[in-house]
Amino acid sequence: MALLNFTIDLDNLKDTVMNSNMESVVKSTIVLVLNEYMEKERDDYLKAESYERSEDRVDYRNGYYERDYTISVGRITLKVPRTRQGEFSPSVFERYARCEQALVVSMLEMVVNGVSTRKVTNIVEQLCGESVSKSFVSSLTAKLDPIVKEWAERPLNTTYYPYLFVDAMYIKVREHHRVVSKAVYIAIAISETGYREILGMKVDHNESYESWANFLQSLISRGLQSPKLVTSDAHKGLKKAIQEKLLGTAWQRCTVHFRRNIVDCFPKKDCDEARSLLNSIFAAEDVDTIRRLKDLFFDKYSEEKRFEKALTILDDGFDDAIQNLNFPLRHRKFIRSTNHLERLNQEVRRREQVIRIFPNTQSAFRLIGAVLMSYTKGNKGWERNVFGQSAGSQKQQDAQV
Repeated sequence: MALLNFTIDLDNLKDTVMNSNMESVVKSTIVLVLNEYMEKERDDYLKAESYERSEDRVDYRNGYYERDYTISVGRITLKVPRTRQGEFSPSVFERYARCEQALVVSMLEMVVNGVSTRKVTNIVEQLCGESVSKSFVSSLTAKLDPIVKEWAERPLNTTYYPYLFVDAMYIKVREHHRVVSKAVYIAIAISETGYREILGMKVDHNESYESWANFLQSLISRGLQSPKLVTSDAHKGLKKAIQEKLLGTAWQRCTVHFRRNIVDCFPKKDCDEARSLLNSIFAAEDVDTIRRLKDLFFDKYSEEKRFEKALTILDDGFDDAIQNLNFPLRHRKFIRSTNHLERLNQEVRRREQVIRIFPNTQSAFRLIGAVLMSYTKGNKGWERNVFGQSAGSQKQQDAQV
């Protein structure tokens, strides 16, 4: 880049310093410097000084126009030089545009990371000396739309995911002047090499077979191949959708939810031993042991009427809750529950609690998608290999199981 030499009206600057407060001094100094800089840039562009006759001249001066600009010390007004043909453009705005873009990105990051729009406006005002409205901050988030949309619709046919996890959480959204409950469907998966990935999300009406079927179909349309195992809770509509949309896929009932369902039906008193025995059932590492412990549990409590409902739940859901035992031992603790999803839901919930009520469905999709994308980026815990081995050694051991 060429070095530009220019002079400043020192008398003007001196008057500004003597007659203004420090903030005005800084602003006025910047205005003088930038105005002189742009004037010099125009001279160099024209290849002629003012009133100079030159064969190299490419255009003529055409006065100035005023332009307001916001920088770190606040809003300033610059005299921007023009040319007759209008092809001259000062580089000042290109450089400061980078600062402005950085500010916008920072504001978006604050919003995604859980800072309320009210606090964002206060921070920007302290940094720039200019107030911005909450509606302006909210409108900035619309810049996330194409980014989230591209992420949510990316192809899934480049990787095979043997393990899929799906779950739904509820949020509040304004719709037709009412506050309604909406379901956020989220799917994550573990690849053959042991790495987790968020496959997609969708904001829809309350959980139903149709909604779950549409969500799973959207994953299939993007290239998802039928996994070996899907882990979820026991929502009837979800179970039916898995059976119809993912042919040949086994279903694992989340053991955390399953145990919770059973314990909720335990007597309120004197059930510590029952809890311990129930936990030992699901801690077993082979089918024979887990069935033996289940039989022991039934032998011990089948005569007690107060455990009748808990035993019924255990018996009805038992086979679905032990499907993970058909897979390699190293994989089982990672595929028997939706704990991966629960942690994601907590992150979404942390952000959702700041907003409380989303203004519309699109804003919910936009912000939750951005939160999910942000959570996985640079998160060492998330990016680690959950199986803890290289792909080659993993496949060798899997073949031996």
